[in-house]
Amino acid sequence: MAASDGRTATGAGTGLRLMAVHAHPDDESSKGAATMARYVAEGHEVMVVTCTGGEAGSVLNPAMDRPEVHANMHQLRREEMARAAKILGVQHRWLGFVDSGLPEGEPMPPLPEGCFATVPLEESTEALVRVMREFRPHVVVTYDENGGYPHPDHIRCHEISVAAFDAAADPQRFPGTGEPWQPLKLYYVHGFSRARMSAFHEALVSAGLDSPYEEWLAKWDPDKADVMERVTTQVRCEDYFETRDEALKSHATQIDPNSRWFAVPLEIQRKVWPTEEYELARSLVDSTLPEDDLFAGVREKVNP
Repeated sequence: MAASDGRTATGAGTGLRLMAVHAHPDDESSKGAATMARYVAEGHEVMVVTCTGGEAGSVLNPAMDRPEVHANMHQLRREEMARAAKILGVQHRWLGFVDSGLPEGEPMPPLPEGCFATVPLEESTEALVRVMREFRPHVVVTYDENGGYPHPDHIRCHEISVAAFDAAADPQRFPGTGEPWQPLKLYYVHGFSRARMSAFHEALVSAGLDSPYEEWLAKWDPDKADVMERVTTQVRCEDYFETRDEALKSHATQIDPNSRWFAVPLEIQRKVWPTEEYELARSLVDSTLPEDDLFAGVREKVNP
């Protein structure tokens, strides 16, 4: 239910609004979760939009690799997402599309008919525009043109987010989906970079601990650009790393609590790399790069 100014009834309506658009349940907890928890704690409204139900995801936690889990994957992933949203303090919307899965093999098999990545772009964009016009975000966060990694749902998530950023403000587009609304900034969230991985590796070795990153770094193509070259914005959120990890672990079918996700002690993370990284892709407000706040420039425009 939306209030008369388009702000959701579940939010206080006194702060700024951030929308994070993700492909599957668990993506929100592995990409920018500590940033979202920080902004919620500061009194802002945050909404996660999940494009698919994650039905095609594999069970990646050995402890959950049981027949009854596979048989009830759809419902379990919805329950996991609900727990993660509660931990992060965010509002949540399902966009309602079907997980495309990650096709493998040579030649690559076709995607399932009717899955998210095969639905016409106009249809999925309209669904996101409807939610944007309801929530009225000042800032939108999604993936870059590569999807963060080349999963068809991640790439489609990027495509509809970019399209909806403009379409939501156009009264000629998608009539009947709410009053037009123009978000002010669009960001791409970036995860592990070579620089971050190297910093963690060196810190672990210096502390006399085993590093899970040695093999990754040894295999890294020296000619491959580091994503840090694209980063414009680093948000300090070290106080919320524990909240991030709790949300991530709530996705029990996908996350093994003994995996390398949790190999670096929090005290080392907070000291060595206390930020999450973003790339400013579009902005309708003035801000100076590099930034340390997704709402830079927005604060001044909305609350002069």
